[in-house]
Amino acid sequence: MKSGTFTSTDVIRASFSAAMSSMYRTEVPAYGTLMSLVAEVNSKTLAASPDLKDQLQETDTLDRISEERHGAIRVGTPEELSMLRRVFAVMGMYPVGYYDLSEAGVPVHSTAFRPVGDAALKINPFRVFTSLLRLNLIGDAGLRKKARAVLAARQIFTDKAIALVEKAEAQGGLDAEDAETFVGEILETFRWHDRANVSGALYQRLHDAHRLIADVVSFKGPHINHLTPRTLDIDAVQEMMPEHGISPKAVIEGPPTRACPILLRQTSFKALEENVSFQNTDGTWETGSHTARFGEIEQRGVALTPKGRALYDKLLNDTRKIIRPAADGSNAKAYIAALSDTFKAFPDNWADIRREGLGYFRYSVVESFTGRVPSRGASDIQALIALGAVRFDPIVYEDFLPVSAAGIFQSNLGDEASQKFVASPSQREFENDLGTAVLDEFAHYAGLEQSSIEQCLQALRPAALAS
Repeated sequence: MKSGTFTSTDVIRASFSAAMSSMYRTEVPAYGTLMSLVAEVNSKTLAASPDLKDQLQETDTLDRISEERHGAIRVGTPEELSMLRRVFAVMGMYPVGYYDLSEAGVPVHSTAFRPVGDAALKINPFRVFTSLLRLNLIGDAGLRKKARAVLAARQIFTDKAIALVEKAEAQGGLDAEDAETFVGEILETFRWHDRANVSGALYQRLHDAHRLIADVVSFKGPHINHLTPRTLDIDAVQEMMPEHGISPKAVIEGPPTRACPILLRQTSFKALEENVSFQNTDGTWETGSHTARFGEIEQRGVALTPKGRALYDKLLNDTRKIIRPAADGSNAKAYIAALSDTFKAFPDNWADIRREGLGYFRYSVVESFTGRVPSRGASDIQALIALGAVRFDPIVYEDFLPVSAAGIFQSNLGDEASQKFVASPSQREFENDLGTAVLDEFAHYAGLEQSSIEQCLQALRPAALAS
């Protein structure tokens, strides 16, 4: 088969993202309400902020906002994780970053599967935050053994899905018919199943060890536990959610409200308590409940350099030394006030953020520039900016925050779910289980920035020589 007949990985990813969204809207009706609310807020924000709209249009990123989603799943074995890597590769999604959540009391470590190229991100920036359960962190050896046995007995992918992944790898892609089948088959892995693979008694033991352990081990598949649309004004959505019958968590995770957004801000509504059935040893079923799936929204800002991330981490830690947000929201106003005050130390205009080397920026030639570029200045990006020949725009942070993700987890799991696990980051172990190294996000953003600088210099150098 010739490669020209293959369906683009971007098209497959966009189809899967749309199918996932449709499925989740049916499974969790509040998600549909949230999507409508986000669309309304984004429309109003763009109408009220022509500069923001112009920036999004100039950088060719306006259309992606309404299509943007990220999901999150949790798998139980290295084999499941490795197969997911192969599945996502068919969609043009690759592992970026390593996240250790054990230090936040969550027994998983994770990566984010996503497209990495500019063109692919503009077509569809679908991401899936994927966590691997760390059974070795469970202190009860007998429970670890039972959990491993349950996980070893399940297959979270259909036979057809596996066959199509192997076919895509062997021939370098999938044709339109196979791509459509692939999307439908992979969707089954993420579907909700209300019949557990364990008895009610074992579920309770897993639950007592950690709610997330029960969620990963007890069911036929990992089921998508949330889908997250991107908003341009998360504060507005947070304020409007109760008016639409949705109760948000008390505090938005991440940095405070800013004129120039940085990294990532997230909020969510509480996880649903859903009816499930547990199988007894005699083959009968008993009714119970399980809490896992919730709704989340996010607002994305500029990707920060190591220097910027260090400042961000320091300011967040400084705030939490003063006050930590309570899960019940009782000190939300005090926490938000402390956070806003502490983060005054982080510059809040693009020029200063760039000048101080705190964020990554994409540089481009100003098409309307008609001035003269001196030959000496043609190799100096700072001089070209001062001349008005080059503009800079923030590079959107496409990844995740461990602290933010853990905060969302704990706000939905409850304070009592925050057991103490020994902080034990192990990127090498994770990559061995994954079957490949994860992409270093800082190096990736730095590469995007440097490439844009080189393109500007290459474009303007002939003009300078001609003058």
